[in-house]
Amino acid sequence: MMPKLHAFIQFASAQADIPAAHMFRHWAKAALRVDTEVTIRIVDEAEGRELNKTYRGKDYATNVLTFTLTEEPHLMGDIIICAPVVEKEAKAQHKGIFAHYAHLTVHGILHLHGYDHESEAQAELMEAIETAIITKLGYPSPYLIT
Repeated sequence: MMPKLHAFIQFASAQADIPAAHMFRHWAKAALRVDTEVTIRIVDEAEGRELNKTYRGKDYATNVLTFTLTEEPHLMGDIIICAPVVEKEAKAQHKGIFAHYAHLTVHGILHLHGYDHESEAQAELMEAIETAIITKLGYPSPYLIT
């Protein structure tokens, strides 16, 4: 049986080219391993920077932050995606904006599921899983450098 997704999408950014809510749900569902309730919040740079500073001690906006709230009775958490950072990275890496949003959504869902990239072995595993999911969704590998 497929895991169930309850996703709440919040748009708190004035950035252009943000995908519609149904796209974030589609990408999140592709990465699910267990029943999951998630809020995906798309933010501008000021909110992204404040959250990264408050929770990680880093004074800059990052592309994605993941907060796992609970694992029982099902997985619950929040994923924060910073729209201006996503746009800058997509341009710099010559990626489609939707492909990059898809990757960061999948990346955040995998973090909720306990995957990490703190060690080289963990990073290789997480990147392999991300690549499999993203290519199945019809996008190029997010780790191809062009």
